[in-house]
Amino acid sequence: MANEQATDERVKEISSFRRALIRPELGGMVGTVAVFTLFALFAWDSGMFAVQGVMNWSIVSAQFMIIAVGACLLMITGEFDLSIGSMIGFAGMMVAVFGVVLAWPMWIAILITFAICIALGALNGWIVVRTGLPSFIVTLAFLFILRGFTIYIPQTLESKTIIGGIRDAAEGDWLGAIFGGKVGRGFFQWLGDMGVIETFQRGTREGQPVVDGIPTLIIWAIVLVIFGHIVLTRTRFGNWIYASGGDAEAARNSGVPVNRVKITMFMFTAFCATVLAVCQVMEFGSAGADRGLLKEFEAIIAVVIGGALLTGGYGSVLGAALGALIFGVVQQGLFFAGVESSLFRVFLGIILLAAVILNTYIRRIITGER
Repeated sequence: MANEQATDERVKEISSFRRALIRPELGGMVGTVAVFTLFALFAWDSGMFAVQGVMNWSIVSAQFMIIAVGACLLMITGEFDLSIGSMIGFAGMMVAVFGVVLAWPMWIAILITFAICIALGALNGWIVVRTGLPSFIVTLAFLFILRGFTIYIPQTLESKTIIGGIRDAAEGDWLGAIFGGKVGRGFFQWLGDMGVIETFQRGTREGQPVVDGIPTLIIWAIVLVIFGHIVLTRTRFGNWIYASGGDAEAARNSGVPVNRVKITMFMFTAFCATVLAVCQVMEFGSAGADRGLLKEFEAIIAVVIGGALLTGGYGSVLGAALGALIFGVVQQGLFFAGVESSLFRVFLGIILLAAVILNTYIRRIITGER
């Protein structure tokens, strides 16, 4: 009788091609290859793939990557955070207020800023799980609240919305160097001396390489991507993340602490936003009330391009990282190719639509829907 029954769907074999189609990273992989091929054809001689050009789009990609990691893990749990951009502006302003206006040691200013922002992330998550309100609405409210405080605080204290002097205040600070320094200076100087990379020929920087090190911003991006990937694919907590977004009620019945998982992911998203904020203020030497505008949407788009489903329960940190890489390459590639920079937004809209269509097709493959 058992032999006469149809094959159980749970043990049904999946072809290698079908298995490849349902990999979350597929869209990001295809998009990355397509983008690099496109610019290799049309911008190869522009300097885009020279050492300095590579560093330019790597830095931009790293900015997207840092916030995309947090947004990806949160979206896999089935939640959104629209306050990421405002959190970036708020965190940067807090560093400036504590470190410049109040003249506290920069390492204390940074640590307190992290504590405040992570606590706000926890509050976001707590309100979502306790009230049952959509995270879209709760974090939209925090988008306005944080942006309002980011404008109000410096206006009240300094009568302006931009606070400078951060680089001077962070001079010699050990924690400031972790966010605003560079690694490998000696190695890049050696490459310049050997003629491997170009050096400045005149001026105060004569003899110095055009790229004198790797910004810690890029190191942070790589570390967070590796950390997020390991947590998601190699730990029990990663299984909880997928379960919480796939079917929260079933996950609870299986003993998964869904509420704790979601609150933790809101906190991690706030942490990632704060990392980017501190790196930015260390780089620019100032904090502005308009920092982080639209970054929440760019993070979500990077995650969607990377293969995450908007419904939760499916996604990949590596895919989100590839989506961020695509952003950085295209944004800088349009400049190198001499294309009007405003077309970058057109690209975002087109690639978001294409990614959603592809992800919908993948979801139908997974669920068996027609």
